[in-house]
Amino acid sequence: MFLLHGTPGSRFGPSPRATVLYRLGIRLITFDRPGYGRSDRMKGRTVADVAADVAAIADALDIATFAVAGRSGGAPHALACAALLPDRLTRVAALVGLAPWGAEGLDWFGGMTETNVVEYRMALAGRRAVTARLASVAEQIRADPVSKVVGLFQQVPESDRRVVADHGIRRMLVHNFAEGLRNSADGWIDDVLAFSWDWGFDPAAINVPTLVWHGENDVFSPASHSRWLGARIPAATTKIQHGAAHFGAIDVLPEVLVWLMRT
Repeated sequence: MFLLHGTPGSRFGPSPRATVLYRLGIRLITFDRPGYGRSDRMKGRTVADVAADVAAIADALDIATFAVAGRSGGAPHALACAALLPDRLTRVAALVGLAPWGAEGLDWFGGMTETNVVEYRMALAGRRAVTARLASVAEQIRADPVSKVVGLFQQVPESDRRVVADHGIRRMLVHNFAEGLRNSADGWIDDVLAFSWDWGFDPAAINVPTLVWHGENDVFSPASHSRWLGARIPAATTKIQHGAAHFGAIDVLPEVLVWLMRT
């Protein structure tokens, strides 16, 4: 099972404890998307490009078929695998993700926190603008990764604060951000640009069993995005969780992994 990290993030992003994975009999595979952590940059990549990376890793590990889950910025990439690797995926889960930019009938920025609105508007203005902004922010995070988690705590609704207040989760998030941005903001920049361009596939073409999960009160990627996706993916089961928000996806990961294991 592949778990695709958020934006920004790394292979050390939120995942169930090893004891949970052992009990469920799951071999969980994570990796840094291009430009993050220890992975080389792939300038100009699209969301669709991740499918080739996942296939290459699976081939190297001699894995024929597998499930994929993606949380936050990893969700569109998980859907790309479902659309482009239909003969290899058994199931896919997209948690607190975004819909494609320009999705018909969707107010893309509606309900989104101002910091994310600014990032995506800068991406629409061009590479130079978003690079200047995110390079500066990434430099601050590298100097003090705890500040990123503190900043998140101040932006999120109460349900997310309860999740992020957990000492183990806070420590994991600090490690995740520090590793993802250890060398540069390149991965973050390229993710934001990729989300703002053509994704390289149509979610409506996905035919593998799909779980679309979202916390109702999410302010980073509003739940309306998952409602839009769920209405267009033929094999989708959509779950909008009342009383949860963005980081609620961490709490439901073990439950999602059980769903992904079904045949």
